[in-house]
Amino acid sequence: MSTTIHFTKGHGTGNDFVLFSDPDGEIDLSAAQLAAIADRHFGVGADGVLRAVRSKNLADGAAALAEDADAEWFMDYHNSDGTVSEMCGNGIRVFTRYLIDKGLATLEPGETLPIGTRSGVRDVQRNLSGYQVDLGRWRLDGGEPLVRARNLDVQRPGLGINVGNPHVVVALASDEELDGVDLGYIPILEPVPDDGANVEFVVPADPLVVDGVGHIRMRVHERGSGETLSCGTGAAAAALAVRHWAGAGAPNQWKVQVPGGTVGVRMFPTEDGEHVSLSGPAELVYSGSLTL
Repeated sequence: MSTTIHFTKGHGTGNDFVLFSDPDGEIDLSAAQLAAIADRHFGVGADGVLRAVRSKNLADGAAALAEDADAEWFMDYHNSDGTVSEMCGNGIRVFTRYLIDKGLATLEPGETLPIGTRSGVRDVQRNLSGYQVDLGRWRLDGGEPLVRARNLDVQRPGLGINVGNPHVVVALASDEELDGVDLGYIPILEPVPDDGANVEFVVPADPLVVDGVGHIRMRVHERGSGETLSCGTGAAAAALAVRHWAGAGAPNQWKVQVPGGTVGVRMFPTEDGEHVSLSGPAELVYSGSLTL
């Protein structure tokens, strides 16, 4: 039996998504169907697929409602290969823009919209650059695995950071080295993380800090999607890693340049520990219908 979905294509600094609403949780797409939607040659084409479901109508949404009863909507996110992912920093901004555009939610300046995800509830606000999401507490995670990538002459040490999903950040010496990495091939991590990881390659700007704001440049290979033009949680992880390496006196505010544009990262204290936020644009490009 065929299924027709009415979708919207959107992106955050070039990290693109297919979004569709299924408030009652009635559309059950297989991993193969989700991958077909995301296929850039035979489908719509995207780095991931976002389904908007009311939290009460999804098994994974129960934890979100237990954490925050106002988390009406759940971001059911899948990578371009159809696999489930816990969280997406660019995706949740685009998801919020989609909910507002479709009249499914409202978000006035100064207000906060809680969104359920598989890594917990994430609060989104509007700001001058578009939308800002509190990614919650972060942690060093996964040690310092060695990373091999095509066109890097030797293995490089990485730093494991979790911001709701797993990342390994690798520092490179120059823009030329960053440009030369071939991310058409999956970087190899040793030891291999149990659940895989997104891998970010980063170069600090010179000077690193201007007017109290840190500046870095990054490329990323996303678990389940390959190289993307931007990764929001990856930008946060990269800024956290560079701040960690820079040591005392490093700033808590960062600008991260990715191939698709620039996003902002900010670290700030809360009662339950330090949080990290991500801000940047969220654009909706076009809508259509697709029969599977």
